[in-house]
Amino acid sequence: MSLKGKTLFITGGSRGIGLAIAVRAARDGANVTIAAKTAEPHPKLEGTIYTAAAEIEAAGGRALPLMVDVRDEASVAEAIAKTAQTFGGIDIVVNNASAISLTNTQMTDMKRFDLMHQINTRGTFMVSKYAIPHLEKAANPHILMLSPPLDMKARWFAPHLAYTMAKYGMSLCVLGLAGELAPKGIAVNALWPRTTIATAAVQNLLGGDKMVQASRTPEMLADAAWMIFNKPSRSFSGNFLIDDSFMASEGVTDFTPYRVDPSVPLMPDFFVPEEMTPPQGVKGGV
Repeated sequence: MSLKGKTLFITGGSRGIGLAIAVRAARDGANVTIAAKTAEPHPKLEGTIYTAAAEIEAAGGRALPLMVDVRDEASVAEAIAKTAQTFGGIDIVVNNASAISLTNTQMTDMKRFDLMHQINTRGTFMVSKYAIPHLEKAANPHILMLSPPLDMKARWFAPHLAYTMAKYGMSLCVLGLAGELAPKGIAVNALWPRTTIATAAVQNLLGGDKMVQASRTPEMLADAAWMIFNKPSRSFSGNFLIDDSFMASEGVTDFTPYRVDPSVPLMPDFFVPEEMTPPQGVKGGV
């Protein structure tokens, strides 16, 4: 199993989960386009498209850093075309770019509502739409959304309705595109973490250092994504995967290396359905 020579188009990949997926693929010798907005260093956020490209190349891959706003149709279309032109095609699309605001309805201003829907739902739809003609030509094409299972319970909507709608919009794209693209042999799947992941969003928006210590590392999702991309696209599609359950089904028995601090109990993430229970008989589990 290897992604050598494969071309990945990753949105929001200048840091965190997107970058971890990129570096994991690069270790196989993959080509990676980092399509993100951060071209200049940010005071609170590590990483730009250029530092991400340097990490990809240091890991053994080829990188194409592109400044892309996934809300801008011309920007997306141009980036997809440039990727295919540079690397000779596109094999894998990762819809990772996402905006978050954990506010209730009255506390959510409409500008923030629009931002979340434009990036999460519309951006995912649009990137996928423009990539399809290139994916059709690939040997084992995959689209992956970093989005949750569709669990229609009030408990997920009531605390932060606008965010949940926007995030579930990404998952609705999985549901619809998996069916739509099945005749073309293009796999469309969703991947979601059971626990919080140590990213800038968790650090800055959700709980600071304490929550980071109770999290798993982005490499967990990177390894899970790598396993997904090596699955046959014609038979492995339409799945809503929780990282540890999927990895356990693929033979992983020890999740300890993915824990930021193994002595701290793990913090559950949003949106994990009750019936999707943690794998049993593994080390470093929940």
